[in-house]
Amino acid sequence: MSNAVSGLPIGRGLLYLIVAGAAWGTAGAAASLVYRASDMGPIALSFWRCAGGLVLLLAVRLPRRRVRPAVREPLNRKVLRIGVTGLGLAVFQTAYFAAVEATGLAVATVVTLGAGPVLIALGARLTMGERLGGGGLAAVAGALGGLAVLVLGSGGATVRPWGVVLAVVSAAGYSLMTLLTRWWGRDGGPDASHTTVWAFAVTTACLLPFGLVEGLVPHTAQPAHVLALLAYIAAVPTALAYGLYFAGAAVVRSATVSVVMLLEPVSAAVLAVALLGERLTAATLVGTSLMLGSVAGLAVAEARRAAAERRTLEGGVGEKVLI
Repeated sequence: MSNAVSGLPIGRGLLYLIVAGAAWGTAGAAASLVYRASDMGPIALSFWRCAGGLVLLLAVRLPRRRVRPAVREPLNRKVLRIGVTGLGLAVFQTAYFAAVEATGLAVATVVTLGAGPVLIALGARLTMGERLGGGGLAAVAGALGGLAVLVLGSGGATVRPWGVVLAVVSAAGYSLMTLLTRWWGRDGGPDASHTTVWAFAVTTACLLPFGLVEGLVPHTAQPAHVLALLAYIAAVPTALAYGLYFAGAAVVRSATVSVVMLLEPVSAAVLAVALLGERLTAATLVGTSLMLGSVAGLAVAEARRAAAERRTLEGGVGEKVLI
């Protein structure tokens, strides 16, 4: 099984995903503060986010003692994995920021994060035979319902077709990245830090020409403030969060990953109420409760599935010894 090969227990993989989802939720608030304090555009912000994250990941990775993998990955597969993962990350981030600009934060968030679990569940069923079951389907439905209530409950959302298209493109990039991480993680694959570093290298290279056109250096009267926000975005919701995400996504079922990562808007909502002074509404409470309940239900189901597989594996080994 994938967790046996990678050495990462399912429970720890779920914990990594929960922390990553919560960290992702802080990126939106930090980005909004960057926009308020400067004229930085979404592509430039994505570029500096990925470039800063890449520098931090390299700084952490270089002092580590390199361990040769038990199975050497073929060069053509390595190039394909790095290229497709990095491209998926670039599409996911940039298309989402563009969707926010085109149709607003609420609609872009609902379409991107709502379409993600559906695309991932379908892709995982077709390519890897992963089944959610009745309970899993109910959890996904509950999570999507909670997302809609949480984000759209305040009203005032405007739906623009082009923005919806961009949000679906973003969801497709996220789904591709998640499915491939799970696919290659099933037979061991490379370590998560290796995947994260190369993914950010490819994404940074993809975003650089577009960022140059948009303008990489913003005009601001508060350069230290903007620099501190960019450093935070690069460190916590990028280097830390994506490192944990790639590690957890390699051992946890793809559909479960997509639902757990819906903690991002929950984290953002809690942050808005606790630190930004936004009013706690009934929609916030209901949506957050639905999503947290769905995430908890899927996490318990995932842990039980892993325990059952482990017992089956141990039973099979015991039978072979007796024979």
